[in-house]
Amino acid sequence: MTSFRRAWRLPSVKLSVAILAVVLLVAVFGGSLAPYDPIAQNPGLRLLGPSEEHLLGTDYLGRDVLSRLLAGTGLSVAGAAEAVAVGLVLGAIPGLVSVFSGRVFEWTTMRLVDALLTLPFVIFAIAVAGILGNGLHQAMAAIGLLLAPVFYRVTRTAALGFTRAQYVEAAELLGASRSRILRTHIAGKVLPTVAVTAAGASAAALLAVSSLAFLGIGVEPPAPTWGGMLASDLGYLHQRPLAPLAPALVIMLTVGALNALADAVRDATGLHTEGLSIESAGDPHLEGPRAAGVHTGGLHPEGLRAEGLHIDESEELHAR
Repeated sequence: MTSFRRAWRLPSVKLSVAILAVVLLVAVFGGSLAPYDPIAQNPGLRLLGPSEEHLLGTDYLGRDVLSRLLAGTGLSVAGAAEAVAVGLVLGAIPGLVSVFSGRVFEWTTMRLVDALLTLPFVIFAIAVAGILGNGLHQAMAAIGLLLAPVFYRVTRTAALGFTRAQYVEAAELLGASRSRILRTHIAGKVLPTVAVTAAGASAAALLAVSSLAFLGIGVEPPAPTWGGMLASDLGYLHQRPLAPLAPALVIMLTVGALNALADAVRDATGLHTEGLSIESAGDPHLEGPRAAGVHTGGLHPEGLRAEGLHIDESEELHAR
């Protein structure tokens, strides 16, 4: 708790929390706060600039931009949250279980993770939409599946650092089952690291949701989304050159706030999960402390080798 209090004192954390709180409130109540119907068309008011009646102007169909921006926040945030939830369930649970499930399960899941890391987000989501149909849930399931390797590596690497802790060995000697040890002694220790990674993954998921909506995948028009608004505004830059600024600025602020919050909490708590970003997790040759940045050596003065762990030439972390 002291580390989190120290993180809260940082101005970047307070600013990020304030921005995210506003985004969350708008996501929940945006439809009620919208001054106009976000999908109501009025061809006589096409491409108007900002005014007292339409604070952000109107789009190419005469729809109020502010209303669409407020109403579209809920779909954009819900899509990103769904993708992160799918990745968390499909990645964190197998990563935690792999610590005590033997070499066959460990090898199988790690090879599956390596295979998923080779798939590009947007192209994979387009392929899934083509097979299962264009819809928000299908697209978010695809994105969540590609986020799962990040959570798998985070959870597995962090959990490995606690498998040889003295209190875990004592629980084993007392006859505690492996499932009980995972639930009682390891899962709670891993949770802060997973939470910090989830914040960074949320930023990546939000960008993916916006990118897919920009391409017309996931949420279909006329339902408003940040990415969909950005795509429609780009077609009328000559008439309204500043039209894409509103959705682009909202995306930038939200993603920046998520990344800033994750970085600040990570630095304040010493979790150091920067190696588990979406980009670096794409390296299939990284596993263990160098991939996750988790300092498992802190469990013993002599570090990893004192805990019965080693790092081989390919930088993979294994239990002896």
